[in-house]
Amino acid sequence: MITFKQISMSDLGILELEGMEFRSYHGCLERERAAGNDFIVDFRGTAEMGRAAQSDSLEDAVDYSLIYETVAREMAVPSNLIEHVAGRIVRAIADSFPQFTSFSVRVSKKRPPVNGVAQWSRVTLIHTNEELI
Repeated sequence: MITFKQISMSDLGILELEGMEFRSYHGCLERERAAGNDFIVDFRGTAEMGRAAQSDSLEDAVDYSLIYETVAREMAVPSNLIEHVAGRIVRAIADSFPQFTSFSVRVSKKRPPVNGVAQWSRVTLIHTNEELI
């Protein structure tokens, strides 16, 4: 296991996977669950990237297609709250990608049901891998 103290600061990098679009059925209201809504998920994570930067080999990199699949799997499971959806995504990514020293997941819900105009409601959860710090 690599610890944070073993990673050179120049080897740390940020991986972002932004604008993942999903039609999902999250919400507390029956009409939200029936009609669904458009959601955007953004991921931003810090990890060791020095080996991949030197080798040009997928084996040394985080496969972001697998992050997408993880997010898609969780977005397909209805929840009342976007906080709950974001929490499930965070737990799934933390379990599958322990190489991230920290990461955030933002879930945005288009046109939330409010008594007025609002383009988005958003929740961002942040995870820190204490074992790597």
